[in-house]
Amino acid sequence: MRHTFIASVLAASLAIAGTSHAQTADPAALAQQALDALDAGHYAQVEQLFGPQMAAAVPADKLQAIWESLPAQMGNAKGREQAQVSAQGDTHFVQIPLHFEKAELVAKFAIDASGKIVGFLIQPAQSTSPAPAVAADANFSERDFSVGDGERALPGTLAMPKGNGPFPAVVLVHGSGPQDRDETIGPNKPFLDIARTLAAQGIAVLRYDKRTKARPQDFAGGNFGVDDETTNDAVIAVDALRKTDDIDPKRIFVLGHSQGGMLAPRIAAVSGHVAGLILMAAPTRPLLDILIEQNRRLAALNDGKIDDAERAAINAIIEQVRITRDPKTAATSPTVMGQPAGYWRSIEAVDAVSEAQQVRLPMLLLQGARDIQVVDADWQNWRDAFADDAEATFKLYPKLNHLGIAGEGEGSLAEYQQPGHVDAHLLTDVAAWVKQH
Repeated sequence: MRHTFIASVLAASLAIAGTSHAQTADPAALAQQALDALDAGHYAQVEQLFGPQMAAAVPADKLQAIWESLPAQMGNAKGREQAQVSAQGDTHFVQIPLHFEKAELVAKFAIDASGKIVGFLIQPAQSTSPAPAVAADANFSERDFSVGDGERALPGTLAMPKGNGPFPAVVLVHGSGPQDRDETIGPNKPFLDIARTLAAQGIAVLRYDKRTKARPQDFAGGNFGVDDETTNDAVIAVDALRKTDDIDPKRIFVLGHSQGGMLAPRIAAVSGHVAGLILMAAPTRPLLDILIEQNRRLAALNDGKIDDAERAAINAIIEQVRITRDPKTAATSPTVMGQPAGYWRSIEAVDAVSEAQQVRLPMLLLQGARDIQVVDADWQNWRDAFADDAEATFKLYPKLNHLGIAGEGEGSLAEYQQPGHVDAHLLTDVAAWVKQH
């Protein structure tokens, strides 16, 4: 949640629809034109690219507030790189890396066949550095592993302990956004840390590229929900592990991070072959409400106050959420973060606590006290629902953030750009719990 836990960490987001005012059919040039206008403070020019619905939700003054809030969180802008363009059907997607003093971000645009901007959001940049090779003397190995068959299969990596199996196994389920198999966020790779540490302790771990990362063309029509994005592939992953040599088919666990934690009970219910759930920073409340809350919290982190510009930016997001929830908005209409309204509605239909109660599986719940994305309200909801359940184990870590990485003081967006590793104590707790079940 990538995923913000929304899209991993949301600096600012708005879904916008263009009009015939676009001056170029070149997607990269149009995206650069929009950024040039934003940098120059020509917000009315950018607003002219908006469709009527989003122009009402994000007029020039609110667009200004969103754009000008970035330096307060990320430091001054230090330039940008060349655009990268990809296509899904008739839609072109443009990514432009943005350099700031405290962070590396990426501006993402969706541009339709007529040259209209139909989506725009800003996210932390993912590291392009590959995972380091497994040491020759490690007590585990890694191999390529396919989740699914044929052209729709997702590429993954299976970390296997050396020695005689069968071994217990864990399937890692990502937070929101188009995540790679390591759940790369800035310079950090939390799923890589989890996989290799558990494998070294005798537990097989499967991680794979999320469908929105590996096959974005599967979502080109705009008619999809969260099960298409996450649940169905995780079920396939569990089934594939059950059929893998040296894996104990009765001891396969699902570790879901953020949005993945919210969906883990559903994955177990659909699969019917999950031995237990590990929920790491799992939300319990509607994600759209949490998105608004996150932006309020981030605005207040700097000086404890929300100024007029920040308030305008928050109001823009509130209006987008209202449009998303409005039944008159078509399911395929791009809304919050450029995602279709139907996608968000499918997420809103998930009741993680209720679904966890129904599957009645052993659960390990993990939460960092410095998490600025999934916070104490969600943690307390889990505690209240399962306080008397002997099969539920709760672990709260005072120094950990949303990624399970330790830090000091108030959490911040900039912290995700600092290299670190998932906390050793958390990983020891996970390994011990899996071995006990």
